[in-house]
Amino acid sequence: MFDSDELEEIRAGKEEWHEEEVEPVLERFGERKETFTTDTGGQEVDRLYTPEDVADFDYQEDLGYPGEPPYTRGVYSTGYRGRLWTMRQYAGFSTPEDTNERYHYLLDQGQTGLSMAFDLPTQMGYDSDAGMAAGEVGKAGVAIDSLDDMETVFDGIPLDEVSTSMTINAPASVLLAMYIAVGDKQGVDREELRGTIQNDLLKEYIARNTYIYPPEPSMRIITDIFEFCADETPKFNTISISGYHIREAGSTAAQELAFTLGNGIEYVEAAIDAGLDVDEFAPQLSFFFNGHNNIFEEVAKFRAARRMWHDIMDERFDAENPKSKQLKFHTQTAGSMLTAQQIENNVVRVAYQALAAVLGGTQSLHTNGKDEALALPTEESVRTALRTQQILAHESGAADTIDPLAGSYYVESLTDEVEAEAYGILDDVDQRGGMLEAVESQWVQRQIQDTAFDRQREIEEKERIIVGVNEFEVDDDPEIDVQEVTEEDQQRQIDHLEAVREKRDGEAVDAKLEALREAARNGDNLMPSIIEAVKAYATVGEICNVMRDEFGEYQPGGTV
Repeated sequence: MFDSDELEEIRAGKEEWHEEEVEPVLERFGERKETFTTDTGGQEVDRLYTPEDVADFDYQEDLGYPGEPPYTRGVYSTGYRGRLWTMRQYAGFSTPEDTNERYHYLLDQGQTGLSMAFDLPTQMGYDSDAGMAAGEVGKAGVAIDSLDDMETVFDGIPLDEVSTSMTINAPASVLLAMYIAVGDKQGVDREELRGTIQNDLLKEYIARNTYIYPPEPSMRIITDIFEFCADETPKFNTISISGYHIREAGSTAAQELAFTLGNGIEYVEAAIDAGLDVDEFAPQLSFFFNGHNNIFEEVAKFRAARRMWHDIMDERFDAENPKSKQLKFHTQTAGSMLTAQQIENNVVRVAYQALAAVLGGTQSLHTNGKDEALALPTEESVRTALRTQQILAHESGAADTIDPLAGSYYVESLTDEVEAEAYGILDDVDQRGGMLEAVESQWVQRQIQDTAFDRQREIEEKERIIVGVNEFEVDDDPEIDVQEVTEEDQQRQIDHLEAVREKRDGEAVDAKLEALREAARNGDNLMPSIIEAVKAYATVGEICNVMRDEFGEYQPGGTV
């Protein structure tokens, strides 16, 4: 962008400015802190950025145009001018009837995509009446036991008119099968089903721990889904490779980026090893990132992610289809950054986090409710969260031009720094044999734990200010209404499960479960058998228990 003489002139001018303008001010007043860093401490922030900080910047190679490699500026040529991001609100609580009511409310309020939250028993592959489910039914999301529940959730919602994201991992194959079965019953062509399943087991071993099976059979299930959906549901994203939970566990932005793309590499390699062609399944891969507090760091992370994935797919996997090299991602604002103290402040936090996601070019966005540090969001807080996106889309101007921070000396420099640090971490992962080995040895988990420990120490020592928590506190916060799931709600779900079991054809269920067992043993693709079992109204727990019997259960350090 600048020749050597111009850069030398800028360098000399900066030195003169520092000597004549900055140093006298520093001697009199100093600065607020000795060192400024990005939100998670990954990169040091300089006082001023100039062309010298992007001296090696090559527009065509590093930036390019929207919709063209290396996709730094976005994967679509018209950005949000052609179509706004999909506005999702993560919703699902208590019973399927309650969730259906919330979905209709959100769609009436202008939401453009559904995002499905499941309770912990469903996430762990247990039915609502299982001993392990006691006290947790419907609390963290909706309880789904059988196809009957999924039919209730989507009653009156045509699946050819909505896009649905399902945050489900270990039992993702079962919930996807239920969604396909609902579509079949509605008469929707499978090729028209749109949405995403999270289906990211590696990050479960890293950060969330809602795993069931050991890594090897988990990877088999994932690649079976890749193969099945490439033929049957080509518009459905088969995995949402998730950095969100890695960041929630305490990682830096660069660690989130590196470990997420590292997981993506592992999934691509597993699918290729299973005999799939990279350009057949890679276009259906999607990603899921965290929208944190530091606007510039997050924008840099999103831009670096697109550029890195293009280069990885191009150079490492020789992908030829341009869609295989396009990183498309959903963003959720940072739940871990919400505070129980002065919860009204969370509205502001969420708005800035959402702004960062939009400036970074997200394809889909969920904004958290202000009360999610306390409980599931109320209808009022969900509406405010959705309105935040709508104001951002229609009033802020942030969606009117593509990649508006491009060319900023700071943003371009920071994008390069985040990318370089992430590649350095990926090199460490490769030296340890890849993400699967790095996760099984607990190396990845230790990196995140160390970062989280440092952050908590900074908060406790007030090196990092959290408004309303360790500074600007108030004596009493006003009481607020929170969304509650009662024991009666839970019992209602259990009673309904018993009724489903009584009215279904038990012999047909047993036959379908046995067919699934044979598919698991024979190495056949599991999805057709799971769909058949689902349509016979076999439950999530029954289907997962068959695979538990065949594949075992994962425990850190070994399997049982």
